[in-house]
Amino acid sequence: MAREDESGSVERLMEWPRRLFAAGAVLATLGLLATPALTRSVTDSAGRTVEVPDTISRVFAAGPPASTLLYAVAPEKMIGWVRAPREAEKPYLLRAVRDLPELGRLTGRGDTLNLERLVAAKPDIVIDFGTISDTYRSLADRVQAQTGIPYLLIDGRFENTPTALRLLADMLGVKNRGETLASAAENIFREVDTVIAAVPAEKRPRVYLARGPEGLESGSRGSINTEIIERVGAVNVVEGLRKKGGLVNVSAEQLIAFAPDTIITLDRSFFDAVAGKPPWQPVPAVKDSRVFLAPSLPFGVIDAPPSVNRLIGLTWLLHTLYPDKAPGDLKPQVRDFYELFYQVELDDAALARVLDGAGG
Repeated sequence: MAREDESGSVERLMEWPRRLFAAGAVLATLGLLATPALTRSVTDSAGRTVEVPDTISRVFAAGPPASTLLYAVAPEKMIGWVRAPREAEKPYLLRAVRDLPELGRLTGRGDTLNLERLVAAKPDIVIDFGTISDTYRSLADRVQAQTGIPYLLIDGRFENTPTALRLLADMLGVKNRGETLASAAENIFREVDTVIAAVPAEKRPRVYLARGPEGLESGSRGSINTEIIERVGAVNVVEGLRKKGGLVNVSAEQLIAFAPDTIITLDRSFFDAVAGKPPWQPVPAVKDSRVFLAPSLPFGVIDAPPSVNRLIGLTWLLHTLYPDKAPGDLKPQVRDFYELFYQVELDDAALARVLDGAGG
């Protein structure tokens, strides 16, 4: 699995050796290199053995997927956000962390954090959640060597979510919470498998993911952006287009040829306007009023970011795509997920805003 919207990020990461060594020299000169007391060994998803403090209380997340994972597992150990929550998102987050500072990101598109600021934040460890590759192993090793801060990689493949929850929770000393979250994740995956096993391939929806206000950016088949749609057995209609980081630009003519019977969108302005857009009116999903706005508070449920927030996206998609086969009632399922994973209770108004796609 790649990290969120990683177009061009690998090329940027290749610039890190020069930047890291230069920053390391400055930090060494200033005597700022961290020297935590390392008292135990842990093994991350890349097979790297890393020495970490016996008690970890301050954690920096390298990118949005890691930040969301950390929030779900141990919000009390967060020292900041990659991107500060917007006002509309704050009511759906624990009050204690809503106003933590925006620190920036080390990985993915638009890395914004320099090493001096990382050291100044005084984290006990850095975690990253996403692709396990030589590029990211190298980045983790270099940051760790230059700052003295332990840097742990956690496999971010969607199917690995329960394992990732258990691994991070064990590292952070909250094993029971990790087990509770992982078991809930496994239950969601089982529900998905049960539902789609009962739907013949020819009966499964043909789905287009519409991104942006014009709806003409999408994710190609097999991309991280549409992984969740394909995981619920739907057919992603976008294939055969040149892509960069999984995202593609789609013309109106191509969209008509793809003929999706269902459209999932992340953008409120597109959702509100699509029925009146002449180029979209021949599309079966538009003609049949099967355009759905995905929830986005406090995190998106489709691909923004690709983290544990997508678990409730699976539940939402089951009820959206297979309303006569999805188990249970969506509203209490969403409410229960938010209480367990985000530790917030949704009243009826807050739940309605979530399901209405407010914030999208």
